[in-house]
Amino acid sequence: MEDHRNEFVAIIAGYEREMDWFLATNPGLPSRFPIHLSFPDYTVGELLSIAKQTAQERQYTLSVGAEAKLRSYFERGKSASAAFSNARMVRNVVEKAVRRQAVRLFDIDNLTRQTAMSLMPEDFDMKEVSP
Repeated sequence: MEDHRNEFVAIIAGYEREMDWFLATNPGLPSRFPIHLSFPDYTVGELLSIAKQTAQERQYTLSVGAEAKLRSYFERGKSASAAFSNARMVRNVVEKAVRRQAVRLFDIDNLTRQTAMSLMPEDFDMKEVSP
């Protein structure tokens, strides 16, 4: 790495506390990674926007009740943990809701497209997902 320092870029990414620990594990690492960028956590509104976009990319919509349930979940998570603002977690929440919705709709007769593509509050089981 040292011999090609003008031709090589290494990017390491992670949560700030864990990255600080990683860099402290070897006295030579901090000088090899002199530039640190920190990004602010997503807000509750941004997390909700990510959830809507994730659903929309799969052609689903969030019902008003589902949106309210997600907002409440994100608010609780943000107040419980400073590290609760992960887009991957939001994607996982929506993907689990889609699977739960498929099971919920399995026995419904006369299913409409709107019903099939709408995620409801009961599709979001927040006990399954930890912040």
